[in-house]
Amino acid sequence: MALFANRMAALGTENAFKLGEDIQRCIDRGIDVIKFNLGEPDFDSAPHINAVGKREIDAGNSHYCDPQGILPLRRAIARHIGDSRGIDVDPARVVVTPGAKPPIGYTFQTYVDPGDEVIYPSPGFPIYESWANFSGAKPVPLPLDEESGFAFTPDDLANLISDRTKVIILCSPSNPTGGVLPAGEFADLAEIIRERCRPDVRIYADEIYEHILFDGESHHSIASEEGMAERTVLVSGHSKGFAMTGWRLGYAVLPTREEASVFKQLNINICSCVPPFIQEAGREAYENPASNAAVAEMVAAFERRRDWVVPALNAIDGVRCQQPKGAFYVFPNIAGACERLGVLDAYREMPAANRERTSPSGMMQMFLLYRYGVATMDRNSFGRIGAEGQHYLRLSIAASMDQLKTGVGRMAEAIDDPQGFRKFLEEERLWD
Repeated sequence: MALFANRMAALGTENAFKLGEDIQRCIDRGIDVIKFNLGEPDFDSAPHINAVGKREIDAGNSHYCDPQGILPLRRAIARHIGDSRGIDVDPARVVVTPGAKPPIGYTFQTYVDPGDEVIYPSPGFPIYESWANFSGAKPVPLPLDEESGFAFTPDDLANLISDRTKVIILCSPSNPTGGVLPAGEFADLAEIIRERCRPDVRIYADEIYEHILFDGESHHSIASEEGMAERTVLVSGHSKGFAMTGWRLGYAVLPTREEASVFKQLNINICSCVPPFIQEAGREAYENPASNAAVAEMVAAFERRRDWVVPALNAIDGVRCQQPKGAFYVFPNIAGACERLGVLDAYREMPAANRERTSPSGMMQMFLLYRYGVATMDRNSFGRIGAEGQHYLRLSIAASMDQLKTGVGRMAEAIDDPQGFRKFLEEERLWD
């Protein structure tokens, strides 16, 4: 018998964390690394939120609690969803989870059998594809087109729906592209879903970046459309909008109490409960008006950085970059830069086994890190299926303006250094 279960071979990863090993290797060599890899605000959680967490710990509120989430937080979430989406939410349909990532796995475990089809955005958060493979589902990527601002049309979705479709994942604002679905298209998407999908098909609405929108945009949810609340697993949390990544606090709003009880049961089996002092801090984030100013200050900083970094990237020969409307990422097309550096030729000349371990954008990613100290994410980190021939990098702009200027300056130097790239391939042998 093998040590590991066969299913473990199908489990993917999130390379934003995995890249940490390479970053540490570079730091150990004395390289000063600019980190554009992790999707984490460079702001701290607000003082009024921190104060409640500390107060609750000092008060002894550090024991087991309701695995579904404490009622005061679930009520606060229900009010927030009602105010922001116009949906009447029963707190009994809210399940609090340790971050907004567990509901992805919970959704696959609850609704998806082997052979069922799951439609998900690509490029998109890599855990969608990871769970599709791990659960034995058929992954059906929904391509996001650069020319349309990394959005998609209702017809694009309709063409992928079949009688085997069980879950459709939507994410707006998007990781990694920063794309935002046009407000006017949600009604058309809902119509397609009502017409083409059985009532037991679930829409997974990943709305973790709901607070981070630019240019006066406001957040829109598929769950707000007619007939969609009873089909939608609406997921968000505190990591991005409230800069609470390390607190690990998220939630899912389920279509029914019965479905919420399944998510609660999964919490019981996996994590028991989210610590109550964290939940009280999360309640404060929603109920204290000071949060509005803290979120607005952070989003304004991200928008200023976006307004600088997009023109700076477009000024590099071989790079073109769309202007994102939300989240805190840019997703430049580096096809021309790969051509300039000789990356595409080097990739074609690799043995087939080596090509399986990387991609042109992956080679660019590692060259930037190991030779110029800039940590980015490659295209394949956001879904491998159907990514062939796509040459992009994701940069998190959750970094100071000084870091952005230094990092983009280093990227411009690197892309003008074909000799350095050839030497890098000879010395590192990362894919042998």
